[in-house]
Amino acid sequence: MTDLLLTNAAEVVTYADHERLERTEDAAVAVDGGRIAAVGPTEEVTAEFPEDGADEVLDCSERAVAPGFVDPHTHALFAGDRSDEFEAKLRGKTYQEILADGGGILRTVDAVRESSTDELVGNLAEQFDAMLAHGTTTVEVKSGYGLDTETERRMLEAIDRAAAAHPIRVVPTFMGAHAVPRGRDADDYVEEVVTEQIPAVAEQGIAEFCDVFCEEGVLDVEQSRRVLEAGREHGLKPKVHAEELSHLGGTALAAEVGATSADHLLYATGDDIDALVDAGTTPVLLPGTAFGLGAEYADAEAFLDRGAPVALATDFNPNCYSQSMPFAMTLGCVEMGLTPAQALGAATTNAARAVDRPDAGRLELGGPADLVVLDAPSHVYLPYNFGVNAVDTVVVGGQTVVRGGTVLDREVVA
Repeated sequence: MTDLLLTNAAEVVTYADHERLERTEDAAVAVDGGRIAAVGPTEEVTAEFPEDGADEVLDCSERAVAPGFVDPHTHALFAGDRSDEFEAKLRGKTYQEILADGGGILRTVDAVRESSTDELVGNLAEQFDAMLAHGTTTVEVKSGYGLDTETERRMLEAIDRAAAAHPIRVVPTFMGAHAVPRGRDADDYVEEVVTEQIPAVAEQGIAEFCDVFCEEGVLDVEQSRRVLEAGREHGLKPKVHAEELSHLGGTALAAEVGATSADHLLYATGDDIDALVDAGTTPVLLPGTAFGLGAEYADAEAFLDRGAPVALATDFNPNCYSQSMPFAMTLGCVEMGLTPAQALGAATTNAARAVDRPDAGRLELGGPADLVVLDAPSHVYLPYNFGVNAVDTVVVGGQTVVRGGTVLDREVVA
């Protein structure tokens, strides 16, 4: 007996490592106990796992099957509405000007502080539904719109509660060093993050990573190093927002502290990239951010040429309002020069490296049965057929949680 059997797929695609695409035509996937029991040609798989012995059979004729997407960088937990800032940007205002006028991150901070924890949980659950419907089965979610100990802990509690009630797999990240609160000196605020927020978050026991916005006008390299080292002392693995708006040195810092990932990297140099490769730090590129800001894109080719395992993420937040990893893949191909195969690897196995989830983002024997079935015969349609959702079915841990592009009711999943 098997729990689930997918048969007759036009192709099943996955990665043996971060560079090599494996593609099988007329393929099948068998799932047992929430894990992959077999992947291969339909005739071979069904000989070992017959259809009449499966609890559920999905005929995937003329459809492609791929690993569930991993979104390794989001700020998906927030409150309030900043759609007016989109219009302001279209009229020529810069991100920094909007921030100076009281908008941006600090405006969202106000809205989050005014929201109850139940409201935050509800907000995040809605975003999880949208992400899941677009094929994301593992997602990283940061705090960072609290900027004080109480609200940062409430945000992490909301992330934990929303994750417990949803099939999507969640990686929680503490980011108290996301901005400097109004009326505060940066050094003074870093002292609070290091001596108050990080110990309190570590005691809470929800966050896995500690992230920092190392950027001109936010936190400099020394301030960022202090936050990351304090986080590591309390068991939180480091991540860095680096070189998004300028070249400050955040990428070199990420390599120095052995960060799991360095993210954005629009202004990273060749030496920066070499340092990341040597340190084993995964570069996460966020083309949706450049798209939303009308800015230049990171140079993906420079990373690939140096053997870096490039990952893609949505950077979903009120300033980059996209929950779709396939759209990030489209931008990765059209604006950054990735091939569809490279984009898929960047959205799956490489993205999993960026959140320290080595068994995610791939379909391999014994691994978790997290996968997507496309309403299309090839993975190429993910970036090619932009503007629509090509994901028809999503399976997490062997359970079908999206069917016909619709997230199933929790009672149906159970």
